[in-house]
Order: sequence, then structure tokens, then C-alpha cells
Amino acid sequence: MADNYLEKKMEALQERKANEARKRQAAWKKRMDAYRKRLEAEKAAQGGAED
Repeated sequence: MADNYLEKKMEALQERKANEARKRQAAWKKRMDAYRKRLEAEKAAQGGAED
């Protein structure tokens, strides 16, 4: 019984860690997409003359 209990606890921990990693990755992608969009908007506002 103890082995089964520990296995379930370990699986729950691994699942929780995986979910947190997915959330972090999604948040990072969202921030990067917003940053890229902002850079494109700034470049378009400057007319693309600066290079």
C-alpha cells in the first residue's frame, strides 16, 4: 500500500510540474509575440528609414 501511495504522490507531483511548465511556456510565448508585434509597430511608425 505504501508503494502505491508514494507512486500516486510522485505522479501527481510530476503532472503538476508539467502543467506549470506548460503555463510558463505559454506565458513566455504570449509575451514574446506581444513584444514582436510592438517592435513591428514601432518600425512601421518610423517608416522603416532607420537601418
